[in-house]
Amino acid sequence: MRILGIETSCDETAAAVVEAGTRVLSSIVASQQEVHEQFGGVVPEVACRAHVEAVLPVIRRALEVAAVPIDRIDAVAVTTTPGLIGALLVGVTAAKSLSWALDVPLVAVNHLHAHAYAAWLSDEPPELPAVTLVVSGGHTSLFRTDGPIEHSLLGSTVDDAAGEAFDKVAHILGLGYPGGPAIERAAAGGRPDAVSFPRSMLRSGNANFSFSGLKTAVLYHCVGPNASREDIEGAVYEPSFVADVAAAFQEAVVDVLAAKACAAARQEGVRTLIVGGGVAANGRLRERLAAEADALGLALRLAPRRLCTDNAAMIAGVACPMLRAGRTAPLTVEAVP
Repeated sequence: MRILGIETSCDETAAAVVEAGTRVLSSIVASQQEVHEQFGGVVPEVACRAHVEAVLPVIRRALEVAAVPIDRIDAVAVTTTPGLIGALLVGVTAAKSLSWALDVPLVAVNHLHAHAYAAWLSDEPPELPAVTLVVSGGHTSLFRTDGPIEHSLLGSTVDDAAGEAFDKVAHILGLGYPGGPAIERAAAGGRPDAVSFPRSMLRSGNANFSFSGLKTAVLYHCVGPNASREDIEGAVYEPSFVADVAAAFQEAVVDVLAAKACAAARQEGVRTLIVGGGVAANGRLRERLAAEADALGLALRLAPRRLCTDNAAMIAGVACPMLRAGRTAPLTVEAVP
């Protein structure tokens, strides 16, 4: 079974062909990083126009690399939720058109569930049941996972997602966009204990997250309260100050993510922890999760780094068990932000 996956939920236009749910024949991603870098973040209208321009060439390239003729595709899968509505609509429209033209099933995929499924595209698929942490630019969520397509939400962010906080703190420090890799690079030369930043909701007793207060704490530490946009844009810092703030901020995020994920695993009585999403590529987070999981006797299954950020291989991959379970979508399916 060969499935063509399409992903346009945010600022990456992606297409992939996956066979039998785990064999990635191609995975093509057209990044919009340079387009949005000048704005310091994703501009929805700009992202939408870029998807329109890129979606067909990316699909063609995915089929070429996979060496699979389009009439040999068995199904089309697409992200329908969550995401930027205009961006989602581009992918959904393309997928519907292909499904109709090829007379093959259409599979509507939840983007967060696909990030979890990326662990199945690694060398060692996870044993179940598990707790899954999906941590990205727009979402930070914990699930109980009883099957590749069976997820129950345990908790999520009540305000900013971890990846969004990385982007905003990188902007405050003048490190550019995207913030995750920039913060990690800067933090490599800093001291994690240089600043005592808050660990919000660490002892809340539930599986929810909050990173807005941490972001504000960084802002106040750097430019003080009541700072204007001009104050933030015009601030100049010593490299050592930037490195220390980046390291302390990153450590605060990692502390919360690792503690909450492991606490959820203990509470659910599972022996496996799955982690996916863009922030899961962060080296310090992966290091801490490995240490914490080992101490608790948990099997840690991290999404491969190449499949942490948005991609279509995870979309096509998770669509295989969905298709086998009869979870197909009608051509009237809608995108839901």
